[in-house]
Amino acid sequence: MSGGDEELAKDLGPLAALTIGVGTMIGAGIFVLPGPAVAELGPLAALAFVIGGGIALLTALSASELGTAMPVSGGAYYYVNQGLGPLFGSIAGWGNWMGLAFASAFYMYGFGEYVHQFVSISSVSLGPVGLEPAQLIGLVGGAFFIGVNYVGAKETGKLQNVIVITLMGILAVFTLFGLLNANLETLRPIDPFGWAPLLPVTGLVFVSYLGFVQITSVAEEIQEPGKNLPRAVIGSVVIVTVMYALILLAVLAAVETDVVANNETAVVDVAEMLIGPVGAIALLLGGLLATASSANASILASSRINFAMGRDKLISPKINEIHPRYATPYRAIGITGAFILIFIAFGNLELLASAGSVLHLIVYGLLNLALIVFREAEPEGYDPDFTVPLYPITPILGAVFSFALIAFIEPIVILLSLGFVIFGVVWYLGYARSEIESPGVLADYVLERSEELPNAAISATTTVKPEGGDYRVMVPLANPAHEKHLITLGSAIAAQNDGTVVAVNIEQVPDQTSLRAARKQKDHEAASHLLEQARANAETYGVDVETHVVLSHRGIEEVFDAAKRYGVDSCVMGWGPDSHGSPGRVETRFDELARSLPCDFLVFRDRGFDPSRILLPTAGGPDSDLAAAIARALQDQFDASVTLLHVADDRERGRQFLEEWAAERGLEDARCTVETGDVQTRIAEAASDASLLIIGATEKGVLSRLARGSLILDVLEDVDCSVLLAEKRHKRTTRERIFGTRRDETTDETGVTPEPATPDPTDRTE
Repeated sequence: MSGGDEELAKDLGPLAALTIGVGTMIGAGIFVLPGPAVAELGPLAALAFVIGGGIALLTALSASELGTAMPVSGGAYYYVNQGLGPLFGSIAGWGNWMGLAFASAFYMYGFGEYVHQFVSISSVSLGPVGLEPAQLIGLVGGAFFIGVNYVGAKETGKLQNVIVITLMGILAVFTLFGLLNANLETLRPIDPFGWAPLLPVTGLVFVSYLGFVQITSVAEEIQEPGKNLPRAVIGSVVIVTVMYALILLAVLAAVETDVVANNETAVVDVAEMLIGPVGAIALLLGGLLATASSANASILASSRINFAMGRDKLISPKINEIHPRYATPYRAIGITGAFILIFIAFGNLELLASAGSVLHLIVYGLLNLALIVFREAEPEGYDPDFTVPLYPITPILGAVFSFALIAFIEPIVILLSLGFVIFGVVWYLGYARSEIESPGVLADYVLERSEELPNAAISATTTVKPEGGDYRVMVPLANPAHEKHLITLGSAIAAQNDGTVVAVNIEQVPDQTSLRAARKQKDHEAASHLLEQARANAETYGVDVETHVVLSHRGIEEVFDAAKRYGVDSCVMGWGPDSHGSPGRVETRFDELARSLPCDFLVFRDRGFDPSRILLPTAGGPDSDLAAAIARALQDQFDASVTLLHVADDRERGRQFLEEWAAERGLEDARCTVETGDVQTRIAEAASDASLLIIGATEKGVLSRLARGSLILDVLEDVDCSVLLAEKRHKRTTRERIFGTRRDETTDETGVTPEPATPDPTDRTE
């Protein structure tokens, strides 16, 4: 069973959800970090834990709102992907996935250290890789917990409940002994090293707060998520923060500060002093349980993020495969488990912990920004059961503090984490962009307000917009007389591709008037009426419609920028003396732009829109492929008859070519006609019975030649029917932009270079 519509069983109750968060956070914070923190701050280290918990609480509030609005697998990654778009989703996905894998490896490495206190084993050398005892034990423990997660979430939740409840019981007894032996004088001075190290130490101990957002990663499996998810997320942060501060204060009040400072097993040593050998053994067992529960919860959450990325096509959708027996994303768990085992084998405790912390802080910052986007954009269906208090202060502070804390981590770890961020960007642009369909709430919000926002914002949005989304057909409109026919043609193409029509009116503003002043005047009634009529006409064909008014000091040149800005796949524009308010020729700059097309262009000479009898002359080539696709779209939309024309010296070979060409392009039922003689003459004769002539350009040049008024096929001007010229997108190389087009690229089928260079649109070369 596989696919994007898979659902995960709701097997996690409120206690299991809470213990996922508490179990992930309760490990390193109390069993490893008190020693280094106290060495830097003394008793004030307890405040560093409280500040860390407060910063975590800000993100916990945002995560709770997003989690109740979207209780699906993926957690923080999913919210960033939906809110900020797939580019940031790729960063968050890889960051969260790898951050949890690093953290899981760290916990299992720590687990190995504690087990090694009971069982003494020797190091092992595997070729160039030497494995310490803790690594060997961590690999075995990691494999065990990966197997537990493979079996199912219900088993995972039950195991987590037992581990966390037992652990909290041990720590409660330990804290009680500390309080019974407390002496407040021991805490003085509370700030022996001053307050300056407070924030750096907060950055150090923040690695303890990686678990709360992971509850949202399994939101799809939580019973009654609207009620249980906020309780689990916020409750886990509050519980762990209180525990950290209380335990550390009790310890420091019961023993001298020097006993704790720079002692990575401080709680075990203090337990032996306060309780005796039994206490030391109990805290050693607590360390085992803490690292085990943290690893177990992290593996559970990280595999769900992997699963969600596959569902959103950021990675292969095959990751979605659900186990037929256990109903778990077993492939996601297997891949995540492989990363964890690799990290255990090649990492060390400090690197694994710090890398997991920085990657999570990046994700937390993006999560808070995503909440702001959802609140401001108010997308349809966003209806959380829990809302963040003191909005927008809460998410703004959450984002600022999350990003700021990164500065206090080791530079080498920051560089390593930055490498994962860059990898996420490259992965999206190189692979995922062509697979993903949804642009995210932020992109939709920006594009819907394109008239109000700066062009730079629009361009940036469309530059990284997914290419796997709906097919977008832009129709620049200027003349109401041609509006309906252009919109009809654009709508037919959009409907064929289940796409969207983007109707654009480009209003040219005099150079003496600033665009800002023109926008303030808001005297665009004619343009608004034209676009509203275009919307009504397009909607009759059942396609989605966007309308935009673009103010520009340029005229038709702006069409090219608009095509890039709105991320369109094709542009349908008029051709004629008054199609865009530009008689005959246009400026040289347009000629230059037309040599590098940002999308497919369809140029329509309007003599009435009647697609009932289509003539398509062809000799092959990519632009003829585009013409064939347009002919097929019109055939499907209007039940048109299509006649294919091929002019060749050998009729038999010409017919064989034409029939094969038609079959490969879904035009098997078209009428095939093969003629000999002059190309222009034969096109003119065949066009006398056609209502629409569609011609594919050669590799380059139709728009340029239209701009210069130098089209060689005069028949296109002389036929009585409407004409549609099709030219595919293409880019000029740097050499071509500097030195112009090579002679062999502008030579027609006779081998003679015309003046100006004008290849025959039906050139028989591929």
